[in-house]
This record gives sequence, C-alpha cells and structure tokens, in this order.
Amino acid sequence: MDRFEYADARLIVGEKYITREKAVKLYDGDTKTLFSNGELVLTTHRILWGHPGDIPKGHTCLSLPLRYVVFAEEESPSSFSFSQSKKIIIHLSEALPGKIPGPVSSSVNNYIKMSFKEGMQSNFLNGLNECTQKKAWELQNCSSASPSQASNIKLRAGIVGIERSIQEKQKATDESISIAFQDLSKLMVMAKDMVSLSKTISQKIREKQGDITEDETIRFKSYLLSLGIDDPVTRNDFRSENQYYESLARQLASMLEGPIREVGGMMSLADAYCRVNRARGLELLSPEDLLRACQLLERLNLPVRLRRFDSGALVLQLPAHSDMQVVQLTAQQLEEYESLTPGELAQKMGLSLLLATERLLTTEKFGLACRDESIEGLRFYPNRFLQET
Repeated sequence: MDRFEYADARLIVGEKYITREKAVKLYDGDTKTLFSNGELVLTTHRILWGHPGDIPKGHTCLSLPLRYVVFAEEESPSSFSFSQSKKIIIHLSEALPGKIPGPVSSSVNNYIKMSFKEGMQSNFLNGLNECTQKKAWELQNCSSASPSQASNIKLRAGIVGIERSIQEKQKATDESISIAFQDLSKLMVMAKDMVSLSKTISQKIREKQGDITEDETIRFKSYLLSLGIDDPVTRNDFRSENQYYESLARQLASMLEGPIREVGGMMSLADAYCRVNRARGLELLSPEDLLRACQLLERLNLPVRLRRFDSGALVLQLPAHSDMQVVQLTAQQLEEYESLTPGELAQKMGLSLLLATERLLTTEKFGLACRDESIEGLRFYPNRFLQET
C-alpha cells in the first residue's frame, strides 16, 4: 500500500481511460484496509481508487502508478472460501525515492489485493497487464502536447502539491538572486575602471588648471566624488583586527582631511560616516568599525583627530583647529546678529545643527556667550557682563 499516492482524478497529458469497476476493496498484502466499496478506474498510466462519486467529480483519490506494477494475476478461490467476490493480486516493485505521499508511509508487503464484490469484467485483468507491458508513460513525449492542451491541464496533489509549488517558486527566486549577484559582480569590476578614470581626469584638471573655469572645476570634482575611492580597505585583506583598523584609520585620514578642511576644520562623525560609505560604494563600513578606526587617529599621529564634546557628541577635526578660533568666530556672529539659535547659526555658517550647537556651547564655556532657555527654545546672546565690568 505504500506505493499508492494522493492525486486528483484527472487525466494527465497522454493518459487514456481504459475501464471502470465498482464495489472494490483494497488489501495491503493479505490484510484488510479501510478502503472498501470504492470505484476503480484503470488508465494507461495509473489505477485510481476513490469513494463512490469522487472520481467523476475530480476529487482527490488514491493513485497507483503502473510503473510499480510487475504483473497481476487472479487469485484462485480457496476450497474453504464461501465468498463469491473475485480477487486479483498485483505484484509491485520497490517505491522510488521522492514519491508523493499516500495513505501508507511504509509497508512490508510487495503486493496488494483487490476484491471485486459485484464481480470483475473479463477485460480488466487483461487490460491491466497489457498497459503494464506497453509502458505508455515512458513512451509519452511531453513536447508533443500543444500549448492549449498544456494550459488546460493542471496537476495537483493536495497539500503536497502546494508544498512542491512553494519549493519551485523558492528555487526560481534563488536562481534570480544568483543571476542578479552575477550582474552585481560585473558592476563592481566596472566601478574600479571608473575610479581609475576619475584619477586620470583629476590629474588632467590639476595640469590644466588655467584652461578650465572655476565652475567647471567644481562640477568635475562633484562628479569624481560620486565615483568613490579605489581599493577600499576591507576586513578580508588582513589577518588581524589591529592591522585592519590601523590601515582603515590611515585611509580615513587621507580621505577626510580635504573635506574637513573645506568645512572649516571640523566635521561631525555622522557626516563623516555618510561621506565614507558613499565613497566606498559597495564595500560599506559599519559604524562600529568607523568609530574604532577613528579612535586610533591620534595614536598613529595622523592629520585628523577624533574629539568628544561634553555633551557626548563626536566630531573629527584637524590638529590645527583650536577652540579659541571657534570661540572668536562664533562671538563675532553673535555680536553681528545680537542673538542666535543653533539653527540660525547653522544656516548662516553652513554647518550641521550638531556642530552649531557645540560651537555655541563652547563659546558659552569660554564666557563669551550667555544662554536664554524658554518655551521657544535655546537662544544665545553676547556676554554683556564682561563688557560692562
């Protein structure tokens, strides 16, 4: 009985109806089963058994593929048997791996019996042996079916069919992802060529500085910045973490020194993180790796330093950048505009809100600014007490 499978009572491509029997009972070897008084249909590919009315409606039934049938014979009635029903014995081969589940997961018997309570047609046994010998399922050419026929035929197997459909969709998705990553690898190779090209363009800009206008130079630099950096430092290139973080710190210093100088000598760590990952392209850097590399900048005597303000804010700044210069410049802005909020200072000086806030707090720490906290927010004024005294 473990050769039986659950399937829908619908003919598949190339399958033909042979004959039908009623009031058929199934045996697992010589053991009776609960499958009794059912309808039996013989086709060129299978034996279908179902409860009365299930097969004509196409419901799920039991299916025995004929590829498992070795031969069939009629059982000779015993002299002590008073039953008038005919029985046939179907000898079966071993179940193939990957078989669709059925009513029985395993059986010690290599044969089944079928009992025909209302008698058996004379052509059933002959038709079964003939279909087994012809092996129409092996001769079937699936490509011969027209597209219209293939679209009208739908094979299902209950829950098993649904699981198989899900597995096929997952397999197709995995193949699509693999193809996508192959294209991504090609893009990475092309990106390195584009970065090399950017270096050549940058060199030509420096050589012909007088022949190119300032606007064109700024535009070219913005294009080159979007192309990224060549050969970014990655963890896979080093055996130890210390070597990795030291090399990463040197690359960060060489990469960020110019941008930090352009923005006034100080840049928030968040802005630095965005710039670095934009330049690295596909080799993105984690915030933890960036912080650990920045903590080594001063120890390696590099031209960029990591600084932590009293508020906990982290910034990168140049060694020549002094608090006194920041305080004097911020105090001048306060004198010019009489009072400023962190947002107003950020807008006027082209800074981030974080850096503008820290500038005002540092100026207050040096005694050149006073704060006013109200429901409208935080506002700073010049320290008039120093001037009056």
